[in-house]
Amino acid sequence: MSAFRRGMVSTLPLAPGVIAFGLLYGMMARQVGFQPWEALAMSAVVHAGSAQFVALEMWNTASAATIILTTWVVNLRHLLMGASIAPYLSDLSARWKALLALWMSDESYALAITAYEAGHGSAGYFLGANLGVALVWWISSWAGALLGAAVPDPTQYGLDLVFPLAFLGLLISFLKDRLHVAVAVLAGLLALACIQVLPGKWYVIVAGLVASAAGVWLEDVQQR
Repeated sequence: MSAFRRGMVSTLPLAPGVIAFGLLYGMMARQVGFQPWEALAMSAVVHAGSAQFVALEMWNTASAATIILTTWVVNLRHLLMGASIAPYLSDLSARWKALLALWMSDESYALAITAYEAGHGSAGYFLGANLGVALVWWISSWAGALLGAAVPDPTQYGLDLVFPLAFLGLLISFLKDRLHVAVAVLAGLLALACIQVLPGKWYVIVAGLVASAAGVWLEDVQQR
């Protein structure tokens, strides 16, 4: 329970960004016709901010199958995150792993992997971080949907910048040496290049996979 509480408390610095992101999602959900409870249900069931935004953009123009496939592609990054944190969870039961995977978000993953690398990570801490982010995301999504009718265009207040700025802040915490910086820069350049030629959100997956492979190779070269 002590580790669980520490995990929840660790999410407090990230809460303002999650709140702003959730409010923006809720407002956009109302714009495409969602009721507040439907916006909340989507956050609770899907629980993947970027995928939810993509789904909203396609909601009135694409088929259900297309939306599901596209959001699946966007969420493939969770395979990379899961692979990187899996070694720290090898002693856990399948139920524990499933529980931690259920609510893992980009923010809670960043907190958990940082804690594990620092030597004080645990399943309780990971679960606390997951739930801390989830509660803020759910509540702010619902609140944003309630406010949606009053704010017809939330982007005019710059709220659409919250998502990239929040992840830029998370990225900086991972840049520990020149190798990490090189991989991050490579991933960014690849994403910018691939977005020009690849459909949908495939540029996210391609850039992530190629930069990860390059990171493994560079790390091996560095060690030798």
